[in-house]
Amino acid sequence: FMLQDEKVVYCNGSLHADIKQEKVGTPDYDGLSLKKYLSVIQLTNPMHRLWSDGRWNKLTMAHGCYWGKCTFCDISLDYIKNYEASSAELIVSRMEDMIDKTGERGFHFVDEAAPPALMKAVALEIIKRKLVVTWWTNIRFEKSFHLDLCRLLAASGCIAVSGGLEVASDRLLTLIAKGVSVEQVAQVNRNFIEAGIMVHAYLMYGFPTQTAQETIDSLEVVRQMFEQGILQSAFWHRFAMTAHSPVGMSPSTFKVEAADDRIGTFANNDIQHIDPTGTDHELFSEGLKKSLYNYMHSYCLDHPLSNWFDFDVPETILAPDLILSYLENSPQREFKKSHNVKWIGGVVTYNAEVEALVIHGSQESFELACTQDLGLWIVEFITQLSTDTIKFQELDQRFIDSFDTDFQDFVDSDFFDGLRQIGLLIL
Repeated sequence: FMLQDEKVVYCNGSLHADIKQEKVGTPDYDGLSLKKYLSVIQLTNPMHRLWSDGRWNKLTMAHGCYWGKCTFCDISLDYIKNYEASSAELIVSRMEDMIDKTGERGFHFVDEAAPPALMKAVALEIIKRKLVVTWWTNIRFEKSFHLDLCRLLAASGCIAVSGGLEVASDRLLTLIAKGVSVEQVAQVNRNFIEAGIMVHAYLMYGFPTQTAQETIDSLEVVRQMFEQGILQSAFWHRFAMTAHSPVGMSPSTFKVEAADDRIGTFANNDIQHIDPTGTDHELFSEGLKKSLYNYMHSYCLDHPLSNWFDFDVPETILAPDLILSYLENSPQREFKKSHNVKWIGGVVTYNAEVEALVIHGSQESFELACTQDLGLWIVEFITQLSTDTIKFQELDQRFIDSFDTDFQDFVDSDFFDGLRQIGLLIL
C-alpha cells in the first residue's frame, strides 16, 4: 500500500517480472543520518559482534545459492533455488558508489553462500582499482579455498568468513547433502586462518536420527578445531524442520514424523516433528552452549566433555588428534597450466652487491639470494603481475625461453617457495 495522489492505493508487485541481479541497482542511503545510529554489541561472539558493531554497507554478490542442496534449507524457495550472480566489475563499481554515498568502506556481503570463483574475481578487481575496503561474507567450506586464494581475499580486504560446519559428523553431513567433510572443513579453515581471515562456523544439533554419541563426537570435533587454532568463532543452532526444506517436504525419508502437517504462512513455516530414532536433543542445549563459550575464550580445552553436562553422556570415540592428523595429511596442491599467477608481495628490486632479490613489503623487507639474470627476469615479470595476472603456462614458457633449466625444477626449488610465501599466488 502506498500514498498516490493523496489516496492510499494497493500496488501488486507480484504481477511484475523479477528484476535481474545485474539490474537491481545500488542501495541508496541519501537522507538517512547514519552517524546518529548507536553501535551495539549483540553478543560477545566475534562474528555476532561484526553483525551489529559499527556500520557495514550491505551488498550481494549473487542471488540464491549456487549449491542449493542442503536438506535442512528452504531450497524450494526463490531466494535459495534461483541462483544468479553479478559480474565482479559491477559489484566493485557498486562498492565505489556506496563509498561515495555513505563515506563508509566496510562491506558485508549477505549472500547465502558467496561463490569462490566470484569472490576471487571481486578480490582481483578490488586490487586492480587500488580500492581500500574491509569486507566479509558467508561461504561454503569448498576445497577451492586453497591458501593462495585465501591470501588474495585477505589482500583485497576480506577479514572474516562464516560457513556451515553444521553437525560436524561425516555421516550426518552426507545426510544433510552438505557436500563437505570434517577433514575438508579443517583444511579450509586452516587456510583462512593462515591468511589472517577470521573463521566462524554455524553448528547444528538435533538433526534427524542424530544420536547422543554423534552429538558428543561433534562437540569433540569443535573442541579440537579450537585447540588447533583453526576456528575462532561459532554458534550452536537447534535444527528446525521447515515446510520448504527437503526434510519438511519428505519427513519419512529422514525417519522423522511431522507432529503438525499444516503448512503455515511464509513467516510461520516451522513444523513440529518427532525423531523416534534420535536422542533427546534438548538435553544437550545448555552444555553445548556453555562449552562453546569457553572454547572461544581458549578456556577448558583440556576438560573432559562430560563436565559440560549434568547427566551421563557417552565418551567420544574420536581420536584426540583427529583434526591434527587431517591438517598434517593435507594433499599437495598441483598447479595447472590454466591457473592464474598474481603478485601481492610489494615492490621488487635486484641488489647486485649482495646478489639477492629484495622484496619491499609494507612492514618489512625480504631478501632471496639468486643470480643477477634470474633476479632481473623476476623483477620484470613481477612488475607486470602487480597490476595484472598471467597464466601459469605463460610463466612456464617465459622461463624456458630465458633459461636453459627445467621449469619444474624451478617450481620445486626453495627459491620459488620463498617467492610464494612472500606474495606470489597461483590462483
